[in-house]
Amino acid sequence: MGKTIFEMKHVTKRFSGVVALRDVSFSVNESEIHAICGENGAGKSTLMKVLSGTYNNKEYEGEIWMNGKKQEFVSVADAKECGIEMVYQELNMLLDASVAENVFVGNLPGRGFINWKKLYADTQEILDEIGMDFSPKSRIRTLNSGQMQMLSIMRALVRNPKIIVLDEPTTALSNKEVDILFKFLEKLRANGVSCLFITHKLEEIFRICDRITVMRDGYVISTDEVKNYTNDLLVEQMIGRKIENMYPAARGHGEETVLRVEELSVPNPTNIRRNLIEKISFELKKGEILGIGGLVGAGRSEILGVLFGQITENAQKQIYIEGKAVQITCPRDAIRKGFGFITEERKISGFVGTFSVLHNLSLVALKRLPYKHLFLNHKTEKKEAGSVFERLRIKAPSMETPIINLSGGNQQKVVLGKWLMKGPRILLMDEPTKGVDVGSKAEIYNIMRELTGKGISIIMVSSDMPELVSMSDRCIVISGGRITGEFMGNDITQDNIMRAAIAAV
Repeated sequence: MGKTIFEMKHVTKRFSGVVALRDVSFSVNESEIHAICGENGAGKSTLMKVLSGTYNNKEYEGEIWMNGKKQEFVSVADAKECGIEMVYQELNMLLDASVAENVFVGNLPGRGFINWKKLYADTQEILDEIGMDFSPKSRIRTLNSGQMQMLSIMRALVRNPKIIVLDEPTTALSNKEVDILFKFLEKLRANGVSCLFITHKLEEIFRICDRITVMRDGYVISTDEVKNYTNDLLVEQMIGRKIENMYPAARGHGEETVLRVEELSVPNPTNIRRNLIEKISFELKKGEILGIGGLVGAGRSEILGVLFGQITENAQKQIYIEGKAVQITCPRDAIRKGFGFITEERKISGFVGTFSVLHNLSLVALKRLPYKHLFLNHKTEKKEAGSVFERLRIKAPSMETPIINLSGGNQQKVVLGKWLMKGPRILLMDEPTKGVDVGSKAEIYNIMRELTGKGISIIMVSSDMPELVSMSDRCIVISGGRITGEFMGNDITQDNIMRAAIAAV
């Protein structure tokens, strides 16, 4: 184990009487990858904002030491000057600038005038190293979210940091991109760079990290080497209780076909001569969870977008609900036919950030709530929303709390609760536990099984392989625009799914 290069000593951070960090102390060693684990709301983000200088030294109690010297960060620039770089989960890219300009922003080569030749050459070297096959001159808006995430990490590394902080770095990455990232992190570790690694994906922690610091309710619960933790111990320390069964068993489903989709095609936004999805057909049974697997970019999310009426231009499909042909040309049609849709990006299309928890819960159920003289009956609204609020165990001071103030896991519960108030027959779920902590994941999985037990059918797109394998009653895999595999029961395995996912690549 290398020498200690960074320490936090007895850090406490308060927000209007709420204590977010409670006497937190931990250290980072040279040449280590150190995981920071905890549920949403445990204090991880606040800790990273203290470390990165987002909160100045007058806004918290305690001390920060770097290489044996006490530091007083007044700004993010001070932390950067000490060699600390932060890569946030939310991407911050200049969409209309080039790849090269984004990677070297604030650090462009040349004196007075930009040395474009060197800029493009240096960027090409980085792209070659991380296996990216686009040009340094490409506009950022032409890239997918995984490529942008990789570039945001590279942007931090060109400043030669001593410590790089990665907040959920693999959320938008494909398996191949994760492998590339981890090889790069191993190279950095060998060169003396340390990394603080925040993720909800426990398998990644055991794969790449050297030590773990576990947080809960603003406290540091433990810090130890990875080899001294098991998956169960880590989960128990994070949530303060044991989870006996992360993935509840299927209760079985009927043979009644609720949804039949025929000849569904999705246009390719970058190639008008070829469809992203080409004339696929599938069925959904009553009370069934149908998983959709495949590589990132295979068109899984687009399938849900077509079913919900979000993607209509040049899309083709024949949809039958309980044997009757239906026309869905917009989301309103889909909702009327009994669809609900939990989208992948909840902050973009899952909730209204300026609304309270109450108003987000009742958002799609307004038409079925009672009115009096054109005014909504707020008493009934609060009663019905309150029932869902309690049922989902949403952690918030009250239903009047702005949803933007909630943790990611609780925001996702509100998005789910919004559709429960409406009462869908078919629930479309795109990455249902993306960015959600392990405790909230278990609760969401139990809710999904409760819904299927009541006859509600679910179509779930997931890149989380344990989730896809364990929660699917049946799983279809998309590759090359078509269905390359369909599995049931014990045949739903990671190996089977991955073989089918690369079948047409």
